[in-house]
Amino acid sequence: MHSTAYPQAPASDQNPIAEFRAASKHYGEVVAADAISLSIMPGEFLSFLGPSGCGKTTALRMLAGFEAPTSGEMLLDGVRVNDLPPHKRPVNMVFQHYALFPHMNVADNISYGLRQQRPKPAAAFVAQKVAETLERVRLPGFDTRRIWEMSGGQQQRVALARALINQPKILLLDEPMAALDRKLRREMQIELQSLQRALGITFVLVTHDQEEALSMSDRICIMRAGRIVQIGAPRDLYDAPNSRYVADFVGKSNFFEGTLSSVSGLMGAVDLPTGPGRGRLGQDVAVGRKVSLSVRPEQIYLSPTGGAFAVQVRNRIFLGEHTEYLVNNPSLGDFLVLVSRQTEATLGAFDPGQDAFADWTPEAALILNND
Repeated sequence: MHSTAYPQAPASDQNPIAEFRAASKHYGEVVAADAISLSIMPGEFLSFLGPSGCGKTTALRMLAGFEAPTSGEMLLDGVRVNDLPPHKRPVNMVFQHYALFPHMNVADNISYGLRQQRPKPAAAFVAQKVAETLERVRLPGFDTRRIWEMSGGQQQRVALARALINQPKILLLDEPMAALDRKLRREMQIELQSLQRALGITFVLVTHDQEEALSMSDRICIMRAGRIVQIGAPRDLYDAPNSRYVADFVGKSNFFEGTLSSVSGLMGAVDLPTGPGRGRLGQDVAVGRKVSLSVRPEQIYLSPTGGAFAVQVRNRIFLGEHTEYLVNNPSLGDFLVLVSRQTEATLGAFDPGQDAFADWTPEAALILNND
């Protein structure tokens, strides 16, 4: 893709580089994207996060130009682009399965979009751009390599280089690391972050992997049923989710159901099966409503000698930097507790079947509507 025919508006770092204005996409009776409104700022790393079928890929395809909104508007640099085809937008995409040409070598794959421009660039210019781009993705000297001779991580870098060579204003990433193993995926996440910071290009990522979105993004859009339900920085979404859906999707959380009995400032009291509990108000909730008290596993203390809730350890999973315990309280049911290696070194580990005590501070608990 290239941008020679793209209409330009006055540039400003204070203005959005892309905007969804109540953009919807319908396929017959199916609503894939429902009145999405969002501003994407120059140079930010933004992610669409959600389960399959939530509308995140449809949003990305509308931004790329592969889909036109059924209603609403798509803007790039303040210009309406609803009907502008993909090759005329300053946007490139890295697909989940890379879509590399197996009959071409690395250099030909990377330069393919550049060679489609008219007038056609000089061969020396194309070779220079290929070499520069291979350096950026840490594949110098790979220009003559065949695609089928490369590892999955190397193929991903070729796909990334092909998308970057035309210097797009926005790079779209459609689950680009789904096929990589965990260790390589983490390495590529770090590389993408470093590359994005170095180039200053706006990155927009679609993923269902919450860890990937949390570790890479400046902002995350949580999607559900075609709508954005919360937008925020990773830490804000993790610490202050605005619904049980977001709390459940971003990270792990335990939910203890009860009734909101009173409110005092930003705190509330919840009648749990074990008695009264307190927490921060995560939403506007009316007294008397059924609510969930959300507590992250790492915010729960597990002790052999004392605490608010008597529990029995059901299972233990060693995860390296911490241990995950599944514990049970007869009234609260099963819930997860994460214990750090440092804490275990002090208190000792717990064995399945062992009795213990669990507790958390009111500030660690968030009161949310049941949804």
